[in-house]
Amino acid sequence: MHRSILCMAISGTGLSAFHAVAQAGSFTKAARARHVSQPTLSAQVRGLEEAYGVRLFDRVGRTVRLTPLGQSLFVITARMFAAEDEAEALLAGVRTLSRGHLRIAADSATHVMPALGRIRDKHPGLTFSLTIGNSSDVLQQLMDYSADVAVTAKQTSDPRILSVRLRSDRLVGFVRADHPFARRDAAPIEAFVGQDVVLRERGSVTREVFEARLAEAGVRPGHLLEVQTREAVRDAVITGFGIGVIFENEFREGEGLRRVEITGADLSVAEYAVCLEERRRIPLVRSFLEAVQA
Repeated sequence: MHRSILCMAISGTGLSAFHAVAQAGSFTKAARARHVSQPTLSAQVRGLEEAYGVRLFDRVGRTVRLTPLGQSLFVITARMFAAEDEAEALLAGVRTLSRGHLRIAADSATHVMPALGRIRDKHPGLTFSLTIGNSSDVLQQLMDYSADVAVTAKQTSDPRILSVRLRSDRLVGFVRADHPFARRDAAPIEAFVGQDVVLRERGSVTREVFEARLAEAGVRPGHLLEVQTREAVRDAVITGFGIGVIFENEFREGEGLRRVEITGADLSVAEYAVCLEERRRIPLVRSFLEAVQA
């Protein structure tokens, strides 16, 4: 009897409430997403904790942080609810792609949008959500089951991940019109000695590749400004913080900016579409992998 009660508790609303809070990072956001009041959600999580005599969250003011036990449970609930979503999608008609929702994580929207357009034209009943982050974050979202598929320039040898190579791009520099580099179409990587540079944060492939090539060439730039997005790289260059480094297909003319090819180093980077190996046969995932290669 006691075992039956525990099974009911672990399969009830408490576990779902815990997962929602862990995923959202706060009770307020989770309650809003679930369309319930915050006291109701808090009571559901508290009930789960009290049923097992454990603490799943550290509550500090209005912020919450997963305890080590909570982190372990979140890994399990992520798998569990991902499987539940797959079953629901299958039963709802996603096998024919008449309906369903695909979650995409990417380090750039450049290659993703054309693929989504092709899928939408073919299957207008589908909906999508796209999260942009650095390459490390993108892969983590995939492993956490918070994304179904991803597009990233970060190659991985993890056997749990299926990678499909899409295309190659290369890093280029760009500067404001009054920068000394603006008078040249190309600059050797050695010319970056002492130059101020604007790069993405650590974890981005742009940052990893460019810093590796600087080190190989024995080049030490001047000040390095670290920003979180490609748009911020552009804004910083416009403001005069130095030379921006991004992928060539991301550079857009305008606002007095000049593109500068960087020579003397291999700055080519491949882009990959990835998914978890165990989910490759899901119709939505398979459709995306096919569309992004078209």
